Amino acid sequence: MHKIAVFLIVLFSVFSLNGQELNCLVTVNSDQIAGSNKQVFSTLQQALNEYINQTEWTDRVVKPEERVNCAMTIIITARNNNNFTATLQVQSTRPVYGSSYASPILNIKDKDFNFKYNEFDPLIYNKNSFDSNLVSTIFFYANIILGLDADTFAMNGGKKELEEAQNAMLQAQQSGLAAWQNVVGKQNRYVLIDNLLSPKLKEYRRVLYTYHLKGFDELISSKSTAQQRIENSIISLEGLYNKTVGNYLIRLFFDAKSDEIVSMYSEQTKTRKKQRLIEVVRKISPNNNAKWRKLN
Repeated sequence: MHKIAVFLIVLFSVFSLNGQELNCLVTVNSDQIAGSNKQVFSTLQQALNEYINQTEWTDRVVKPEERVNCAMTIIITARNNNNFTATLQVQSTRPVYGSSYASPILNIKDKDFNFKYNEFDPLIYNKNSFDSNLVSTIFFYANIILGLDADTFAMNGGKKELEEAQNAMLQAQQSGLAAWQNVVGKQNRYVLIDNLLSPKLKEYRRVLYTYHLKGFDELISSKSTAQQRIENSIISLEGLYNKTVGNYLIRLFFDAKSDEIVSMYSEQTKTRKKQRLIEVVRKISPNNNAKWRKLN
């Protein structure tokens, strides 16, 4: 009997390590929609939380404490029967070795999120066809989260997940929806995954790896060396900026990292290339100049 109990405990432990790679908080905000009957929004919120957090997204073995912490906030701005207009905020963080700090990886606001949803509709993703903009968009961003998180732990570690996101984009193009199309001057889902997998822009993913694994994760053992690596990573983004003016990846990086950079390179922090770093961030991310002034 004792052997059976031990076997069951071990078996349970093995299964508990597989799948469910995301620890995601999904919020559906319907404050802008008139009416008192908002049950559909509660149902949608619960369904999305279950879908994202209970899906086995990869074949990796994942311990509960290794799940990627993230959040998706859907703000409904209009409703016409079962058609919804919304924005989607996607955020994720990554733990820093030897500390309680979580470094932000993603902070994306998708302003073009329109979808159909009937209450209690099953959320099922079909890799071979486009069936639902709601499910395809969530699937796309779940894989973006996982892919970029993996890139911070291993060079190009998130290749498989990013390719899954790319496949979702390719299938969704048949919908004709602008968010999935190659539209000149538009920073959308197509541009996001196209840039992340572009050989021309591969420097971005190298920066994610160096900045986090070789930088932040080593602050506890060698602060000055780690800070220099982080600094060099940020400065190297200038080369990426020079390749494509208005590059989405530059915005992607600083939308997540601007506050973190200011916190690290405050007036009290003196490093060899600090002035060069200040010049670069002012050049490639002028929208954050109010923050960069704190670096002087």
